Order: sequence, then structure tokens, then C-alpha cells
Amino acid sequence: MARIAVVTSAPPFVEGGHLLIAEGLVDALRASGHEAAVVLTASNRFGRQASAYLANWLTDVGVTGDGRRIDQIVSLRYPSHAVRHERHTCWLNHTMREYYDLWDDFSARLSPQGRLKERVRRAAIHATDTYLFKHNVTKLCALSKTVQARLARWNGVSSEAVYPPPPPRPYRCEQYGDYLFVVSRLSPLKRIDLVLDALATPACRGVRCIIGGDGEARPQLQQRIEALGLGSRVTLAGRLTDDELVAHYAQCRAVCFVPRDEDFGFVTVEAFASSKAVITCTDSGAPAELVVSEQNGLIAAPDAQSVGAAIARLMEDRGLAERLGQQALTDGRQWTWPATVARLLLV
Repeated sequence: MARIAVVTSAPPFVEGGHLLIAEGLVDALRASGHEAAVVLTASNRFGRQASAYLANWLTDVGVTGDGRRIDQIVSLRYPSHAVRHERHTCWLNHTMREYYDLWDDFSARLSPQGRLKERVRRAAIHATDTYLFKHNVTKLCALSKTVQARLARWNGVSSEAVYPPPPPRPYRCEQYGDYLFVVSRLSPLKRIDLVLDALATPACRGVRCIIGGDGEARPQLQQRIEALGLGSRVTLAGRLTDDELVAHYAQCRAVCFVPRDEDFGFVTVEAFASSKAVITCTDSGAPAELVVSEQNGLIAAPDAQSVGAAIARLMEDRGLAERLGQQALTDGRQWTWPATVARLLLV
């Protein structure tokens, strides 16, 4: 039996998928006979990144509070990979994306002076991350091939892609109902607006959609629903309880998840566990790695007409939705927590 700390960096009052992964991994480690706990470390606001990296570097995870040795750590979200331990697996959720793949979008909003200042910080973060991945980590894993490709491109390091299983919930399939289900944090990168535009196309006339989740884009999305005349067909259900989430997966016809360059996103594997096909886009990142078009879902070009056509196919053909959903359940069974633990533990 090993004693293992699962370390992740979390901003105050912000929940994220990395916390679900951390909790799921701890449960799986305990089920495998290990002693495990989550350790939360600093993740500071913009302009205070250096102090967050330093705080993680100085975090002591060598022994427990009562003096027992910690045998291994598994770090997740940046900058928790700065925590030091001689047996350190980093299962990277993502780096600070504003300084990596989202740099163009981020820097375009800055003044010339601000852009210059952030370029300096960006260079420092790149150098720090690269050093840590090469010299502070024993084994480097990525949450998906999308994250793996970013590590190779920006940091020049190789890694092993390890997909997390869905969080432990009572997933089931009750029916292939009469509505499309969308669930996500309501932020621009999740592209809920693309789903709305698709629902407004002639192909999707009459399609009902329930959108679960909350976030900063909710007011704009509500305005868009009204502007597109979708008020009678689209419901912004807000934040869902676990029971409500599982019930919607169980009762919907299919799930639509079309983010831009997503690190992973539990939506796809949760839908698979509920025997539901997933509609995603060619540029959606990890969801497009998991969905095999015409096998367990549909992959569309990231435009309203293409997404709308995919939605219409599944909403008009219950048999197709069921066939793809049943294969999704079969395909999703390959991702289990025991297998994940075996890949993350150091021999």
C-alpha cells in the first residue's frame, strides 16, 4: 500500500473538472488499497503568477501532518506541477492557456504596453513550465491528445495521453427522448452560441433543447435565444444537481458538445456512460478524439449549418440515435479508474 497525495491548484470559489478528476482519482486509489488525499495549492489571479508558482514550489508534500512519509504525488492543474517530490507523476489538465494556445485571443484585447508586459510574463511562464516538465516531474501524462500536442509544440516534451473515466455517478439510459441536451459552463470557449445558431437553421425547425450550466455568458445567450426566436424551444436550465444531470443524460435523445479546442471535458464520457451519442466539431479538441463519427456520435464542421444538420439527423431518426448510443456505451467502457490508477502509479 502506498500513501499518495493528489495535488491540484484551485482558484478560490471556482470549481472545475480538475477537482472532479482529483476526487475521482482519490476514490480509485483508496479502492485499490492505497491511502490517498487531495492537496489544494495556490492558483493566483493574473499578475500574481510568479508567487503562485513559488508557493507550489515551496509546498511540502514529503510527509503527512503526523510525520508519515508520502510515497508519491500526482499533480493536475497548473501550477501544481511545481510541487516537488522525488516520485512525481504530472497528469496535466492544462497549462495557463492565455499564454499558450489562447495567446492570440488574449493579447488582442491588450494595449501595446500591456501586450509587451504580458509577452515578458509569457516567456517566463514558458521557460518555467518547460523546466518543471523536464526536471521536476518523474512521469508526464496529459489529459488528452490535445493537451499532449500542446506540450510537444510549446514545451518540447513528450507525454502519455491518459483519458479520465467519468465521475462516479449512477448513469443510465431511460429513453431516447424528444430533446437535445447540452451541458457546460456558459463561457465563450464552450460555443453554446454555435448550438443556438444551429437550432435556428431550417433543418432544426421544432427541435427542443435543454441547456444545463451557468457562467458569465448566460445573459448574452439569453439575449441570443430571444433574438433568434428560440424562446419556446430552448431552456437555459441553470446549474444542475448531480441527480438532475444524470436524469437529463438518461432521458435526452442525444448530447451536443461543441467547445473550441477542449482539454477534455467530462460531457463526452458521461454521455457515453448514459448510452447517448455525442455531436461535436472537428476543432473541438478532446471530444473529437473520443467521438468516432457514425459509430458513437457525429462530428461536424464548426458552423451552424453543419451542426444543425447533425442535430437534425439524430432528432429525426430515433433508431440512429439509439444505435450510436449503444455503441457509445460499449466504447466508453474502455476508460476505467483501476486502469487509470495503474498507468499513473510509479513502479
